[in-house]
This record gives sequence, structure tokens and C-alpha cells, in this order.
Amino acid sequence: MQSKPEKHLYEYAVVRYVPRVEREEFINVGLVMMCKRRRWIKVRVVTDLSRVKSFAPDTEDDILLHQLSSFTTVAAGKGDAIGSLEAHERFRWLTAVRSASIQTSRPHPGKCENLDDTFDRLYRELIEA
Repeated sequence: MQSKPEKHLYEYAVVRYVPRVEREEFINVGLVMMCKRRRWIKVRVVTDLSRVKSFAPDTEDDILLHQLSSFTTVAAGKGDAIGSLEAHERFRWLTAVRSASIQTSRPHPGKCENLDDTFDRLYRELIEA
């Protein structure tokens, strides 16, 4: 008798660009996902800003790309003290509520057999669509 593949509990949040915080309008620009048990965290952010520019033409590309790169730096465990935290602690820091131009959705839970495949699917559905 074959055993069922292990299901991993994960959490994900959508990274959003909010060009004018007072208007509360945003465009999805990335995804952060974490599995505490596996000590796994992954982030992907857009590099092509054409959709962002159609949404917010005054966006300064270099500044936005630099801000988004901080998400990948923290997720990779690089940088200052935050980068040295455990994966689930870095995820909590990245998804903390803030009133800045880069925000995240509330974290959402899920279960899957393959974390990387699930991350890729969510990215396609929530960011690229």
C-alpha cells in the first residue's frame, strides 16, 4: 500500500504597490510564501513595470525596484538583523501591516504537496493574470 504524499501547510501574501496611500488603490507586484515546518520562504516580485506604469504613470522605476528588492533580500536571509531571523519570522516581518507604498495582503493559508509548484501557480494567477 502506497502512502499519501506529505501535504505542507503554507501561508502566502500578495505584495502590493500603493502609489497614493491615501487613495488605497493598489496593483499586485509580487508574492511571498512560507512553510514554517520546512523552514522555507520564497519571494518573487515583478521586474517588468509596464503594468505598473499604466496604473501609475508617475512611478519612479528605480525607486520601486529598489524597494521591491528588499523583499527578496530579506526572504533570502541576507542583509541586516532581519535577514538572520528564521523563515517564519522573516515572513511575519514582510507581511506586517504598514502604511507605506509597498504593502502586503493579509496572509492566506493553504496545503499542498509541492511548495515550488504551488508558488508558481499562485504567482501566475495573482500577479501575472
